[in-house]
Amino acid sequence: MTRGGATRFDAVICGAGPAGATAAILLARLGWRVMLVEQQRYPRQKVCGECMSAGSLALLDALGIGAAVRERAGPELRQVAWMGGEDTVIAELPPCHAGPHLFGRALGRDHLDSLLVDRARELGVAIRQPAKLQAARAQATGFDCLFAADRGVPELEREVSAAILIDAHGSWEAGPRQVEGDAARPARVSRLARADLFGFKASFFGSTLRAGLLPVLSFAGGYGGMVQAEDGRVTLACCIRRDTLRECRARAPGLSAGEAVERYLRASCRGVDAALAGARRSGPWYSVGPVRPGMHRAAPSGPLCVGNAAGETHPLIGEGISMALQSSFLLVEELRGIAPARIDAELRRAIGHRYAEAWRAAFTRRLRFAAVFAQLAMRPALSRPAAGILRHWPGVLTDAARWAGKAGAPFISSLPRAALS
Repeated sequence: MTRGGATRFDAVICGAGPAGATAAILLARLGWRVMLVEQQRYPRQKVCGECMSAGSLALLDALGIGAAVRERAGPELRQVAWMGGEDTVIAELPPCHAGPHLFGRALGRDHLDSLLVDRARELGVAIRQPAKLQAARAQATGFDCLFAADRGVPELEREVSAAILIDAHGSWEAGPRQVEGDAARPARVSRLARADLFGFKASFFGSTLRAGLLPVLSFAGGYGGMVQAEDGRVTLACCIRRDTLRECRARAPGLSAGEAVERYLRASCRGVDAALAGARRSGPWYSVGPVRPGMHRAAPSGPLCVGNAAGETHPLIGEGISMALQSSFLLVEELRGIAPARIDAELRRAIGHRYAEAWRAAFTRRLRFAAVFAQLAMRPALSRPAAGILRHWPGVLTDAARWAGKAGAPFISSLPRAALS
């Protein structure tokens, strides 16, 4: 199908992480002709959370990869801990009784993303990887897209048109560049996003971290977490303020930024130092940033945004994958029953407004809780009294995990059974 020399699709999706691949799978099951574009070669690791809630596991079942994910993932996450200074307080994670899985698990993004893209390919989605969307122009009948192909993929169409364009780019990547109208303005970020944080992540083998334990790390100028994923691999990840990072590097002039952060984490959290005693790091420290949590307001005539392109929470609560999957289910619910040929500029705006309202209803409370929790974790004047409270009432940690969404019901939309089988 072509228009004016350009290959025609019903939807072009920019970014093949959990959000983009999920949208591609769901739309393909509705009979849409979909192109999924990803600039990175897979498999690859990246700085991001690896935790999947019990509800997310149910979504992955609905997408057709749940069994494969569970076969590879780490142990069930049954306990949560608060680690800060000399304190380590452990509590039970709340089970999810509303779906088929009681507890979440963790799996590296190199595995998860590849499984999702392979599933999309099985369903007939056109995968273009590695390739990058250079620019997009909104037209009355859709979007005209111009792509740059990797030199190793010379057969990629350079010009593609689609009824809708879905932006699923990552937190610290540039989304599709708009070339006209109000879509040319950069996306605005809500007040919840006023943070200046940089993310770091490394993997270790031989850690003594208890299987099934999900620690939250509290330290001056930042916060973090640890989790055991596949094959006994333990991930240590954190977000750290720019000024604190500068101080870390000044105190360790011979070390890389990641190594300086690791030294700071070990000194700040006795639980981290104990868990990594005798462990060996696998691969380098990865870093990204700045991380700016909040809702990202796209231009009305621009692409429809899912995953981190739509908005993100503080990584402290480990809900990034969950929100990515859920946002795509929300968007596809708005598109269900609409023939792509009917979609014009006015209908795209109406779909975008309905989806934005559904997104806010689903995630605003979670974003606000995470913002408060993050400030508590990274400020000693607040975190020390909090640690004292948790020592006496560890059940507060269980309640906090519930407020963060860890026991939330599976977020499966009312898509017809045929679209989920």
